[in-house]
Amino acid sequence: MTAGRQGKANETITPHDPRRTTDSDPGAPRAGRLPGPHQHSAAPAEPRRAQDGRSGYTAQALERDIDHLYPELPHPETTRDLLPSTGTEILLPETARRLHGRLHAALIAPVRQTVDHGGRRWRPTLAATVVEALGADSRPYGPLWAACELLHTGSLIIDDIQDGAPLRRGRPSAHLEHGTALAINAGTTAYFSMHRAIRQTLPDDPRLRSRVYETYLDALQAAHAGQALDLQGHHEEMSVALTTGDTTVVRQLVAQTHRLKSGAPVAAVFRIAALVAEADPAQCDALAALGEAVGTAYQITDDVADLRGVSRQGAATKRVAEDLLNAKVTYPLVRALARMPQDEARQLWEQVRSGLDADGAARAARRIADCGALDECADEAHRMVYDAWKKASDRLRPSPSGRSLGALCAEVLHSRIA
Repeated sequence: MTAGRQGKANETITPHDPRRTTDSDPGAPRAGRLPGPHQHSAAPAEPRRAQDGRSGYTAQALERDIDHLYPELPHPETTRDLLPSTGTEILLPETARRLHGRLHAALIAPVRQTVDHGGRRWRPTLAATVVEALGADSRPYGPLWAACELLHTGSLIIDDIQDGAPLRRGRPSAHLEHGTALAINAGTTAYFSMHRAIRQTLPDDPRLRSRVYETYLDALQAAHAGQALDLQGHHEEMSVALTTGDTTVVRQLVAQTHRLKSGAPVAAVFRIAALVAEADPAQCDALAALGEAVGTAYQITDDVADLRGVSRQGAATKRVAEDLLNAKVTYPLVRALARMPQDEARQLWEQVRSGLDADGAARAARRIADCGALDECADEAHRMVYDAWKKASDRLRPSPSGRSLGALCAEVLHSRIA
């Protein structure tokens, strides 16, 4: 099911039945634990490996390209790149030195700190693999793939400010380290890393450059629309759903929010990769649809992971059930309320809306899991990617790179919620 698909039967909240218990369903998840995902063959289940001996775009190459756009230390070339027509050559050496240092501290360091604290960096990997699956060489376009990761990092910095999140990847969020005003400016400036990358990578092809710019700007606009919906929340629609017993509208609004905020940027990454590989229009559209499915499904699995807890090497990287603590209407919450007796669903939502402490959020997360909502969300995310992959793979020639692309799309979801 795609994020905005219409025509599915309305989903209603179960009328109260005092005889029903959560253990009456033999297929329900066992109480006392959060379930893992049901597994779907979203793509050929073989690990990614070297492409017939060719060296593709490696993790080391990505680090190099990130370092070029966002170096660890101040550098005159970075200043010139950030300020392309400022006449810095007329500055005294000491003035120039201070300018380099200030711009680095204000624009580069907050983003670089977040990048260096981890992240799976699957967006650049998938973009490069799209190019390889189309039979082209991904390596000349490395700055574009690095910019994809920097764009994502900038959006995380802004998200953490807007959500009041204290942790990102197990460390204090950038706005707590550098101050809110500076973090906002640095986070939004990261969006322009793609502009810098395009200038460097596509200097002699104005037509292709224009199509890449248009794709990227469309995605930025969509992502900000999705963020607007996310910040407003869906409390009104949730209240209507609990009154009518029909969760269809609120479910579709949450899905549309995910599609705009997370699906559209990944769709743009895939389309840009297809454009630089000189794919035909049908291939571009199919691969963009696959990217949208991966990005949207990833956000659904992110909602699931939020309830299960996210950790790295045994240390929590964010608060468990942070969305519930922030009274956010998430995909698993909507799915859970549709599966519960109506009076129980109303009580749970009232608790969430009124504000939960950490213990209350943990209990609510457990209840959402016990009713089977997390498994349902994981299944839906995998089916979404599987359906898009089937259509995209029909447009690709059989190759190890194509099989790697499918396997990586599945792995992105599995490793998030496994």
